[in-house]
Amino acid sequence: MGSPGPGLRASLSQRHAPEGVAVTTTPSRTRVAADRDRARGPDQARGRGRPRGPDRAQGPDRARARDRARGRDRAAPGGEGLRGRPAAGAARPRLPDSASADQLALEARAELRSLPNDLAEVVARYLAAAGLDEDPDQGYAYARAAKRLAARVGVVREACGIAAYRTGRWAEALAELRAARRMTGRQDYLPVMADCERALGRLDRALALIREADDARLDRATQIELRIIESGIRRDQGLADAAVLALRVPELSSGRLRPWSARLLYAYGDALLAAGREDEARQAFARAAAADAEGETDAAERLDELDGIEVEDLAEHLAGVQAPGGSGVQAPGGSGVQAPGGSGVQAPGGSGVQAPGRGDRGGGSR
Repeated sequence: MGSPGPGLRASLSQRHAPEGVAVTTTPSRTRVAADRDRARGPDQARGRGRPRGPDRAQGPDRARARDRARGRDRAAPGGEGLRGRPAAGAARPRLPDSASADQLALEARAELRSLPNDLAEVVARYLAAAGLDEDPDQGYAYARAAKRLAARVGVVREACGIAAYRTGRWAEALAELRAARRMTGRQDYLPVMADCERALGRLDRALALIREADDARLDRATQIELRIIESGIRRDQGLADAAVLALRVPELSSGRLRPWSARLLYAYGDALLAAGREDEARQAFARAAAADAEGETDAAERLDELDGIEVEDLAEHLAGVQAPGGSGVQAPGGSGVQAPGGSGVQAPGGSGVQAPGRGDRGGGSR
């Protein structure tokens, strides 16, 4: 990757943030009210409510190949055609009974007041469903349905941008978040937008977006998210030392843990490792693992790798075990053994429905 205060986040990322850290998807006002009230996780919204999305701490670098393999232009559920365009005569996806307008943050619902009451209710439910669904593609279908009903509302375009980001549709996410930024004037979309530019290989444009940021209008979580993405860009440019310097902030030496401490420490460890400073990287990953109570990053796994410890995936092991008669091990009901599902994108600071995070990044960053 991303999710802080204002936007719909991420998480980020995200997919291109340092490995293991997705960009917290833009905090969003479309984030569910319940999520907003929870303690922020590393991706700020990305993990918060478990509704989590795809990016769980695989990080953009590790997840990038997977995201690109999916393809930005593939058909999506809910009647979407190529490049996310609605297919002719496509029906809107059926809303789950659990999706309620009350699940949106008050700020997001206020933006929908420009719509007739019955339409506002339906759009709000689609936005809530988009933020809560653990399947990024289904969440994308819900967001697109909301857009077909209310394309001129900023929070709807924000939701579409985050949903596109979660599914690896970088160009589409960028276009939607640009539209949301024009409509709302918000700056907290910048981390996810910069991460999309990075994913598209346009590093100069990504840096230009970061330079546009007015720190006076951003909360600290969004400022840190921008630093994480900048560090990933510097690594992409082969500037390992500059990647480390981008993350040198006072909070690195502070003993106080913040919602984004694990993400910052993880990105710092990644940058140190790329710079050949393995001992310092190990310390940073250890601190990230200790700060990551929600398991938003794979800091503990990275630490094991540095220590030469190999952890076998139990699901993969069991999949290879054959039961009598030559059949594989099956869970009750005939289904194969499966690991628990993924997490969502989060974006930089704010409330709203979470994508939860390129990161890189939402990540996060790479």
